[in-house]
Amino acid sequence: MTQTPTPAIDAPILVFGRTGQVATELRLQSDRVIALGRDEVDLSDPAACARAIKEADAGAVINAAAYTAVDRAEEEEALATLVNGAAPTAMAEACAARELPLVHISTDYVFDGQGTSAWKPNDLTGPLGAYGRSKLAGEQGIRNAGAHASILRTSWVFSAHGNNFVKTMLRVSETRNALTVVADQVGGPTSAADIAAACLVMTDAMIVGQAGGTFHFAGEPDVSWAEFAREIFAQSGREVTVTDIPASDYPTPAKRPSNSRMDCTDLEREFGIARPNWRASLAVVLNDLKGS
Repeated sequence: MTQTPTPAIDAPILVFGRTGQVATELRLQSDRVIALGRDEVDLSDPAACARAIKEADAGAVINAAAYTAVDRAEEEEALATLVNGAAPTAMAEACAARELPLVHISTDYVFDGQGTSAWKPNDLTGPLGAYGRSKLAGEQGIRNAGAHASILRTSWVFSAHGNNFVKTMLRVSETRNALTVVADQVGGPTSAADIAAACLVMTDAMIVGQAGGTFHFAGEPDVSWAEFAREIFAQSGREVTVTDIPASDYPTPAKRPSNSRMDCTDLEREFGIARPNWRASLAVVLNDLKGS
């Protein structure tokens, strides 16, 4: 049987996703990235995902694409599970067949959000809604595929691209100088640029033999959404009064975790990737938005 040659450290990286927050940052940070948009590969077609990997001239794969409409997923769980569950499973099976490393981005929504302790990668999962269940299905499929894979769970993603909390706060503050923001949900805001950088470090380490696994990655320190909002306004020089409210005052179709704290020690131990300071990352994003 012909052995698959070991990929070179400078080998191209096939990325699922082109315009999402992390995929955009991956394209900006590495000229080795071959990004596949929805027009090239539809994640609702798992076979097409597998075929793209089979045919690609790549040394590794990063899945930075997902169904991320958390509230809409409550009505479209079958589609969410196809995109977030079946597609990553097909990717992992194709990667296993070609002996290619895979880095897959997941979420803190696989947990039930109870308590105040930071979630560890091996903690018991218990999604609160359809989105979390669909992402958990993808994790399970990847593990069962036997691929050389790493699952990177992250939280509260923000950037200068796409839709996110930072851009929402800036938009609403253009016409309002007082806002109410949820204060009983706590987590680590994480910039897409930091996630992309972590994915690239992990990918290169895995190409040369680093073992995979399940890891957590989130910015520090942990804060509430209200505290995050105050920092956004402070750094952007906007005088906006933020009043704390409980999540029960802002009902949504999908229930959000109250506790999104993530224990990231395994990632630092195995890959040397420390938790980034989200305030510093926020400053970079705000500067990018100012220049756009």
